[in-house]
Amino acid sequence: MEGIRSSTRSRDLLRKIKEFTLSILEDLSEGLSPLIFIQSFRTYCTNLDSICSCRSNQPSGHEILTFQKESHVHRIDVLLRVLLIVQQLLQENKHASKRDIYYMHPLIFSDQSVVDRAINDICILLQCSRHNLNVVSVGNGLVMGWLRFFEAGRKFDCINSPNTAHTVPVLVEDVKDLVSAALYILVVEKESVFQRLENDKFCSKNRCIVITGRGYPDVPTRRFLRLLVDKLCLPVYCLVDCDPYGFDILATYRFGSMQMAYDAKFLRVPQIQWLGAFPSDSENYDLPKQCLLPLTIEGDTYSKDQWLPPAPS
Repeated sequence: MEGIRSSTRSRDLLRKIKEFTLSILEDLSEGLSPLIFIQSFRTYCTNLDSICSCRSNQPSGHEILTFQKESHVHRIDVLLRVLLIVQQLLQENKHASKRDIYYMHPLIFSDQSVVDRAINDICILLQCSRHNLNVVSVGNGLVMGWLRFFEAGRKFDCINSPNTAHTVPVLVEDVKDLVSAALYILVVEKESVFQRLENDKFCSKNRCIVITGRGYPDVPTRRFLRLLVDKLCLPVYCLVDCDPYGFDILATYRFGSMQMAYDAKFLRVPQIQWLGAFPSDSENYDLPKQCLLPLTIEGDTYSKDQWLPPAPS
């Protein structure tokens, strides 16, 4: 059944790609400059005085790309080249990473971030998630604990060895027969903390599932966590450092990332709960100053860039 849905989705995307490229060709044949509308999305709250009711899955504006602007020409060129690659992936039912796509035209693309932006633009234009384009990430996350599942016919039996780390599946849609005896899910920010829990046989003493994205979580880690929460209906906690980077990682799990705000509704886990030291703990528990680290200039700048909404234009 999943294969049928996937095939139908691919045909629908190929139809949209054909319609999009035909509209550009028609404009050019009539001597017109095509206009490409890229919707904008956000994950921050714009109403700070009351209960938040913001919806990041709704566009907050749009950007218009045109050949008449010199700064847009290269971006459109990259977008169309990546779109051609995506079309071939869908037609041949193959997968590629963002890095694979970059190395197909490195001189033209010039930088990985250029390809990343083109892929995001295509997702917005076609109204789909990145994995629907058969563009996948190189898995970076790890999981261990009271969990068993199959991925593409391969069995992952963490239950019989709950303190053994396994890589998070890259193709989350291929995960089947998910079984767990866990009572909760624990997400940890750092791989070093994950390894400490593994060495201490934490999952033998605590009936849980432990996941790490090794810092900022990639898409497969966030999709896999969302799958576990949806399927298992377990409480989920996130242990992060009490600093701007830890807060941002927690927010990425809970609300989604700014870069992929258009897809936040499929990646976020709004019920995730913060576990760890709070900024107020230093005063509430009279922690000695030597236990605290000063906020660096870089950390202060980073927190302002990440957490303050842009000034109204």
